[in-house]
Amino acid sequence: MLRGLWKLTWVEIKIFVREPLGVIGTVGIPVLMFVFFGRAFGSRAGTSGRVSRLLGEDPRVSRFLGEDLPILVFVLIAIGAALSLATVIAVYREGGILKRLRATPLRPPTILVAHVLVKLLFNGLTLALMMLAGRRFYPATLDAHIGSVALALLVSTLGILPIGFVIASVVPTARFAQPIGSLVLYPMLAVSGLFTPLETLPRAWTMLGYGLPITHAVALMRGAWTGASWIQQLPSLGVLVLTMAICVALSARLFRWE
Repeated sequence: MLRGLWKLTWVEIKIFVREPLGVIGTVGIPVLMFVFFGRAFGSRAGTSGRVSRLLGEDPRVSRFLGEDLPILVFVLIAIGAALSLATVIAVYREGGILKRLRATPLRPPTILVAHVLVKLLFNGLTLALMMLAGRRFYPATLDAHIGSVALALLVSTLGILPIGFVIASVVPTARFAQPIGSLVLYPMLAVSGLFTPLETLPRAWTMLGYGLPITHAVALMRGAWTGASWIQQLPSLGVLVLTMAICVALSARLFRWE
């Protein structure tokens, strides 16, 4: 089974790389956005280019550059992976590819896990390029625990990716996967605590925010970025694991191979 999994994963990687726009959107855009907005806000902090000497004058800019912007990009990477997964699975089903794959000796979970591994691989590549670009072009020093951040991104992606499976299971055709997924996932950012602390929102919105996986992905990655212990992150970790379990169960019930 493992041999078949790695072979299928390698095939999916080659198929993905052959689509330049997909690679640019998955890897290039997050890195460029990270550098572009970092330098744009760094320029607002001062004109000398030595932002670190000027950030103390505006703590909001300091927090945005040193914490919020990287976490925003990480969350967008995870959301993008879920949307891409939903689209690919829907396209494969509509084109009859899933039906043909299911007729092979490969087991259905192997086929689906291969797609997940491809998304995780390119998410890891994006994170690595972000850190490399940040050292050279980012205007602020990034004092992050990279190993912990990488693990948090992995867990967050695994918590959000199954939402893509659920979306792929219910969309009528492939062309609806991306817009429906966007309507489901991107609004969650508004009540994730990334832009506005949840405690400052109306009670109903606060309760909604704490029930959404994006909120806990933000909390998990913020904790990893600032060096919080994983024991402190157990509530967010638990919500993401629960989300994954619920979405996997829903996908198993709703998923259509043709």
